[in-house]
Amino acid sequence: MSDLKGKVAIVTGASKGIGAGIAKNLAAAGAAVAVNYASSREGAERVVADIKVNGGKAIAVKGNVAKAADVRRLFEETRSAFGRVDVLVNNAGVYHFQPLEDITEDEFHLQFNTNVLGTILAAKEAAKHFGPDGGSIINISSVASEQALPTATVYSATKGAVDTLTRVLAAELGPRKIRVNAIAPGGVETEGTHAAGVIGSDLEKDMVARTALGRLGQPDDIARIAVFLASDAAAWVTGERLTASGGYH
Repeated sequence: MSDLKGKVAIVTGASKGIGAGIAKNLAAAGAAVAVNYASSREGAERVVADIKVNGGKAIAVKGNVAKAADVRRLFEETRSAFGRVDVLVNNAGVYHFQPLEDITEDEFHLQFNTNVLGTILAAKEAAKHFGPDGGSIINISSVASEQALPTATVYSATKGAVDTLTRVLAAELGPRKIRVNAIAPGGVETEGTHAAGVIGSDLEKDMVARTALGRLGQPDDIARIAVFLASDAAAWVTGERLTASGGYH
C-alpha cells in the first residue's frame, strides 16, 4: 500500500459506497481523513469509527458540495483538525436515470450542481489550501461518460464534464504542483446499487456479462487506485482518466 503518512485528505460524499471505501483505504495508507457527508451523519460516523478502530485519524464534516459556503467550511474544519490539506477526492455525486421525455429542469440542475459545480467548488478551495509542495485532486467520473447508456442523458453529461474539467484543471494547476486525475468506475456494488434494485436484476446480469473479469466491482477496487493517485508513486501522473471497470465494454 502506498505511504500517505503525514498527509491529510478530504473525501466528499464519503458516508457510504465508493467514497467510504476510498476514505478507509486512504486512512489505512496513513492519511488523516475528513469524511464529508450531505445528509447521512450516521453513515459518516460509522466510517470515522471504522478508521479510528484500525488506528487511523478521521473526522466527519457535514456539507453540501454544491454550496460554496459549505465547501469553505469543509476545508476550514479539516485544516483546523489536522493542520493541512494535501489530497481532495471529489466523490460526491447523484444519479437518476430516466427517459428523455421525463427529464426536468430541476433534475438537470440537481445532477449538474452536485456532480459538476461541486467538483469545481471543491477543487477551487483545494487549490487555496494546498501547500507549496502542491497536492492531488482525484475526481470520480464514470464509464457512462463514454458509453452510450440509454436513459442516462443527464448523468452521462455530468461525467463527461468531469472528464473535461479534469484535463483543464491539470493544465491550469500543474505549475503549482497540483495533480488532477479522474477515475472512471464501471459497475460497482454499493448500498446505492442495492437500494436501486440493481443487484439481482437483469441489469446486473448484463453488466457482468459485459465485464471481462466477470463480476461487479467493489469499493476497494476503486479505492486502491485512489490511494495510488494520492501518493508520490503517481507524481508523474496528471490530466489522466483511469478507467477502472474490470474490462467493461
